[in-house]
Amino acid sequence: MDMAMEQYIISASSTARDLAPIMICIHDLLGRLPVTARSRDHPGIRIEDGKIIDQAYTGPILEEVLAGNTMKRVQPPAGPYRGIPVVVAPVRDSEGRAIGAIGIVDVTGIFDLAGFMEQNAGIRKQVCGQDPCPLPTESPAAKK
Repeated sequence: MDMAMEQYIISASSTARDLAPIMICIHDLLGRLPVTARSRDHPGIRIEDGKIIDQAYTGPILEEVLAGNTMKRVQPPAGPYRGIPVVVAPVRDSEGRAIGAIGIVDVTGIFDLAGFMEQNAGIRKQVCGQDPCPLPTESPAAKK
């Protein structure tokens, strides 16, 4: 029996329907983080909570990444992810040209551990007069 196999080709003219299977896979791999994608020539797809929310999606960062052919890690100024850290990377052809872009919500940008630690050290210095704060057993009063 000859079974026709479905094919999904990622190209500069891919549609949301073409992108859907791979983007649903990426969405699932990332613990269902919101994902977006588009090709150079067509609006694309937006997926959240296991569902395709939009099949004619584009966003300002997807468009900037396509135009500049470079990855961006930013907080969009507009759109459904306005103010939320995202990372968007180009999909490139064999010549290195951007033919599409894929974006995800950047969980590493939502909680900046280094920034938190720096801020925490500053607070500890204000409260204790030094950092690290001495443990109760290390305080001068405990050593008497």
